[in-house]
Amino acid sequence: MSNTERYWAVIPAAGAGKRMQSDIPKQYLQIDGKPIIEYTLAVFTRHPDIESVIVAISDTDEYWNELTVSKHPKVKMTEGGFERCHSVMNCLDYLSDIADKNDWVLVHDAARPCLKSTDIDKLINNVSGTDGGLLALPVRDTMKRSNDRHVSETVSREGLWHALTPQMFRLHNLQQALKAVIDSGELVTDESLAMERAGYRPLLVEGRPDNIKVTHNVDLYLATLYLTS
Repeated sequence: MSNTERYWAVIPAAGAGKRMQSDIPKQYLQIDGKPIIEYTLAVFTRHPDIESVIVAISDTDEYWNELTVSKHPKVKMTEGGFERCHSVMNCLDYLSDIADKNDWVLVHDAARPCLKSTDIDKLINNVSGTDGGLLALPVRDTMKRSNDRHVSETVSREGLWHALTPQMFRLHNLQQALKAVIDSGELVTDESLAMERAGYRPLLVEGRPDNIKVTHNVDLYLATLYLTS
């Protein structure tokens, strides 16, 4: 990796995680006595190529300041937004004051605690010479499109990928692309879509299948197995 390249992590962590039907935001649910977000942030704080981690936190968050990781010298906090894209935008605005516009930003879900440092390495090594890219997994199952829960068609899985995170793009390019989609009223669910809208072609980098997102209760069970095995 080039010594002139710098890499920053962005973690949008202002969501409530309503699909978990939990009394607390899902990023604070515990695995083996430690909140999910602690595992997530640890991968980035320990990685030698990550300058800092910018975390977007809701202004009503009651848990963040109680975490040991919130005091880590590589972790910076900024205000979260209404949706994920607004939280990411706030992090990018924060970074604009301390980073170069051509620095790389790796955006990662707070509730993906099983990310391995080797996947961060793989993403950096493959994406650094491109317009940007993301970790992803090729679709392995037969895909069905539904209409009112009935099959309307079978979709070829050829060329289909599951998008994962981190997703890695140049700071200025991502900031401009995300601003454009937000200004247009579109609430994009990942950074790659914003870049696609701006005319970029993000590179798909095959990641590990255990890099799961905790969205439902079964995901918490699986993440516990991955992290404690």
